[in-house]
Amino acid sequence: MGHHHDHPHLDPTSGDRRVSIAIWANGILTVAQIVGGILAGSLALIADALHNFSDMAALVIAFAARKIARRPPDSQMTFGYGRIEIVAALINYTTLILVGFYLIYEGVMRMIDPPEIQGWIVVIIGIVALLVDTLTALLTWSMQKHSVNIRALFLHNLSDAFASIAVIIGGSLILLYDMRWVDPAITLGIALYILYLAFTEIATPIRTLMLGSPPDVEGQSVIDVLRSVEGVEDVHHVHLWQMQENTAALDCHVVTTEAGWQQLEAIKADIKAQLKARFDIGHSSLEFEHIDHAHEGANLYGHG
Repeated sequence: MGHHHDHPHLDPTSGDRRVSIAIWANGILTVAQIVGGILAGSLALIADALHNFSDMAALVIAFAARKIARRPPDSQMTFGYGRIEIVAALINYTTLILVGFYLIYEGVMRMIDPPEIQGWIVVIIGIVALLVDTLTALLTWSMQKHSVNIRALFLHNLSDAFASIAVIIGGSLILLYDMRWVDPAITLGIALYILYLAFTEIATPIRTLMLGSPPDVEGQSVIDVLRSVEGVEDVHHVHLWQMQENTAALDCHVVTTEAGWQQLEAIKADIKAQLKARFDIGHSSLEFEHIDHAHEGANLYGHG
């Protein structure tokens, strides 16, 4: 069972520049959408603006997280600051969920009493929004493949692009057929799509922050490999987790045979080589126990 992971990284300076451009573009767009939504009386446009504002906030959070994540480990954060990007992703997904529920509430209220809407303003600003959303998605496309933090941003903007398309369609229907109910109906559709994206993706940062095992590494397979190493009798107190998004780690007690106790360094080197080659686990802390002095009744996982 092999797990080889390649994680090419975009040059930090280039990545920061892309995020900065996206922040400014989304900030200007948010102001335009709010003003346009108020003038046009369009909830869908204001909904898209609120979503876009959450995008801008997400970009700012992600930008700050990228900067902080590069700090070296110190006495306060001995594992380093890399997990701040996981925290940023969780914050961004949570804001998506809050925005989604708020838009559902507002959409239902507007469905009951559809207001007068200026379709041309909706269509024009919707087109501008689509262009900005597409630009931001393109700026973060290559970065999101290897970062849950940037992926949260990318999904924000992808959902914004679809929302902008819906707003354009809604404005066109209002212009052509005076279908005012379409505006809140589209708002509800945008909200449901936002919630679907957020609830689908939020499990990843939660799992990482909960010190869950890497999703693409099966714990039992790791244990089987450890037990197969010559000189190893058994293992227990196994902890398998992600130190950072792309860095898996293992901590466990290794029980050696009588003969294996005389070759601890060789066993350790063998285990580390197997972990790296088969599961891309580059960090491991191993505590060795002689078979005659091993913990009795120790749990396979955890401390008990």
